Amino acid sequence: MDMDVSALLTLASPLGSPAVFAVLVGLAAACVWLALAPARAVRDVQLRLEDLVGPRSPDPIVEEEMRESLLKRAVVPLVKGVLHLLGRFAPVRGLSTVEQQLLYAGSPGGLTALDFYGVRLLTALAMGGLGFWLGSVRTGLAHAVMLTPLMGAVGFFLPVLWLSGRREQRKKEIARALPNALDMLTIGVEAGLAFESAMMRVAQHWDNALTRELRRAVLEMRVGTPRDAALQHMADRVEVPELRTFVAVLVQSSQLGVGIASVLHSQAAIMREKRRQRAEELARQAAVKMAIPLVLLIFPAMFVVILGPAIPGIMNMFR
Repeated sequence: MDMDVSALLTLASPLGSPAVFAVLVGLAAACVWLALAPARAVRDVQLRLEDLVGPRSPDPIVEEEMRESLLKRAVVPLVKGVLHLLGRFAPVRGLSTVEQQLLYAGSPGGLTALDFYGVRLLTALAMGGLGFWLGSVRTGLAHAVMLTPLMGAVGFFLPVLWLSGRREQRKKEIARALPNALDMLTIGVEAGLAFESAMMRVAQHWDNALTRELRRAVLEMRVGTPRDAALQHMADRVEVPELRTFVAVLVQSSQLGVGIASVLHSQAAIMREKRRQRAEELARQAAVKMAIPLVLLIFPAMFVVILGPAIPGIMNMFR
């Protein structure tokens, strides 16, 4: 009896309590695992399905998203949400015009009209804050109050200038790449390729604004859009008159039943001639453009070098 009491006291002592606690924790973990583990029948069904169709592959869309950096997956959507919220203060009347300008610029960054107005407001607030800080630090509060709206107005119109530059750059890129693309289209069609295959071959050979538009037009055709409608959509997305004329000729020739190879051949010859005329025009403008730095930069330096040593003698003559 004395030995039983001593054993109980030993288990209740601080030296025996950790062992009891460990046993109780193990029993609790085993109970939780038994409660959450799937039934035997469910596991058997999953194993049979994996034997038939193989193990389930991960979602390709999720994999593609996870390959992107954390900045694109987390920060960019947050910034676009803020821009979209700020863009709600924009006037509704000018949204269609801004949307068309963004379309001509190639939709930079996937911006919508509301996002672009949000960028303008955000830039205006940032430039206004910068102007207030510079004015208050350098000159005082009165000049800061005058400088803040001026800097805010500059920040409000800076995105407009940026968008205009993107439009002109894209327009020049398409106009420069069009003759070579038409030559390759003509070669592909005359070699026996279908028109859509020739367009995709051109899109795979180069990577510029024109080939991206060709690739988009081919994808529209493959999802069921008629060829004339897809080409017209491509012409509506660009601001180049030569490409619009080319699309109009293609649509008209398909409606009249004219062979597309002859149309491409004649249009490629016309585009090569226009490219030569444009090069000659730029060559004639070079002399006029060179006159501006010549008069403003080179002539003053030459006058200083030539007349500089004679200036002291001339000044002594008038004394």
